[in-house]
Amino acid sequence: MIVDAHDFPNGQMLTADVCIVGAGAAGIAMALELIETGIDVIVLESGGLKDDRKTQSLYAGTVADERLHSPIDRYRQRRYGGSTTIWGGRCMPFDPIDFEARDYVPHSGWPLGIDALMPFYPKANRICEAGEFAYNIGAAFKLSTHPMIEGFESTHFTSDTLERFSCPTDFGARYGHKLRAAANVRMVLHANVTGLRLNASGSAVESVSVATLAGKNFSVRAGHVVLATGGLEVVRLLLASRDVKPKGIGNDHDVVGRYYMCHIAGTIGTLQFDRPLGSVWHGYDVSDEGIYCRRRLALTADAQRRLGIGNFIARLHHPRITDPAHRTGILSLLYLAKLFIPYEYGKRLHGEEKADLRTWLQHLRNVITDPFYTVAFLWHWLRDRTLPERKFPSVIIRSRANRYSLDFHAEQEPNPESRVTLSNECDVLGMPKLHVDWRYTAGDMETVKRALSLLADDIRQSGIGRFDYDPAAVEIEMTRYGAYGGHHIGTARMGNDPRSSVVDTDCRVHGVENLYVASAAVFPTSSQANPTLTIVAIALRLATHLRARHEQATPGHAAALAGVAAENIA
Repeated sequence: MIVDAHDFPNGQMLTADVCIVGAGAAGIAMALELIETGIDVIVLESGGLKDDRKTQSLYAGTVADERLHSPIDRYRQRRYGGSTTIWGGRCMPFDPIDFEARDYVPHSGWPLGIDALMPFYPKANRICEAGEFAYNIGAAFKLSTHPMIEGFESTHFTSDTLERFSCPTDFGARYGHKLRAAANVRMVLHANVTGLRLNASGSAVESVSVATLAGKNFSVRAGHVVLATGGLEVVRLLLASRDVKPKGIGNDHDVVGRYYMCHIAGTIGTLQFDRPLGSVWHGYDVSDEGIYCRRRLALTADAQRRLGIGNFIARLHHPRITDPAHRTGILSLLYLAKLFIPYEYGKRLHGEEKADLRTWLQHLRNVITDPFYTVAFLWHWLRDRTLPERKFPSVIIRSRANRYSLDFHAEQEPNPESRVTLSNECDVLGMPKLHVDWRYTAGDMETVKRALSLLADDIRQSGIGRFDYDPAAVEIEMTRYGAYGGHHIGTARMGNDPRSSVVDTDCRVHGVENLYVASAAVFPTSSQANPTLTIVAIALRLATHLRARHEQATPGHAAALAGVAAENIA
């Protein structure tokens, strides 16, 4: 059922077997997995069914360098469905090498391998509505498909791996009917968690303090508490709960909030192919089940080990919009419309270049001389992106000059100096706001520089064209994108040693018997992959663990953990 905290009497105590904080990808995935298990579940969600400015403002905070990190309320949604209400839908699993302890990637290594997540990835794929768990071109397509780049030969890169795309699915809207019908799940909206109250010894969470923006306060007592609030808000809840632990929960060794990662990304260079136009495919293939899939150039694990660099992938991208030599009307139209594009996106599309009259006229000529493709593209965008439920994932532009730029996406090293802390300012509920100091390392730049150099060599040696770029521009491009895409990773990392990690292999906070974290905060490394699919897999694994614990416990033991017997609210 879905209820509203505004309807509760002030001071009420709710009880459950499991309390999940946050109704985004992780929280909803866990709730779905626990339906009809006999486990009484409460999900506390700060927002309502729609976006609300006052609730969203609770995410406001500060950043150390605004050039490198967007405002921290930009890519997060404090509402039912969480950030799945705005995500792009890109799905792919982590690679086996991402879980390894690599001596060339400081602080790397998960305490578990990919085999621990493999049983949960297929179901995560289905929940994300990304189709079958098939991320290789041979497994995803029964019939042979055209190569990504005809004639490209490399022992360092493969073009056979895929990205698969969700609708993108808004988890709240998609699964709301199941949560409403679930007798054992209570989704509580407008419920802002303001603190985790430990017992006197600090060994367990006794209750969760909750407040509404209208001034009501209540509490939840549960056998198990799961923080599924994303990589930033997890930090705030742990550090701000200081009544028993002065440094914050799980923070005896000053690890909470450290090792903050996103991804290293950018668009760079000019890739000019000397082959016919039809020899290059940079668009989307559609699987038999109707899922958009896209190939990319992925650095192999062997090459990563040999070069001593992190994980890296690259996609063919449309030519740089500012250069009218692309001769493409729709790109020039985007350039001419730059004043109508929000600053942040305009900076990424156009950079800081200032155009002269000659450049402006060349772009105008492209629009005039390429009218049919421009109109066809606009019709495709309306038909395949704007109107359907399963949307065409991104802008794909046919290059009349067989010229592209390269869009790269790379792993970021865990860095203890890249961190999230509490500021001295509080929000309207009295919660300290967050301060983000995101940093990249020389190793991050080295990953991108060496991978790009290797790719340029492979393209030249294949005899298919050339990739020209300025190595000195790599850092400029990295900082143009900054902390990419709201991928908040590593702030409550998983490990066996409490001195260097926050949670164990079951995502349980060290030293607190009933407190868990389900988000990208627990990832020790970031991979090259967008995190959503792995977040859902981790959440499903945790739900399975909690279900097993519940089934093993006697009724008396479960009630003792909860403090009182579970009761329903209507």
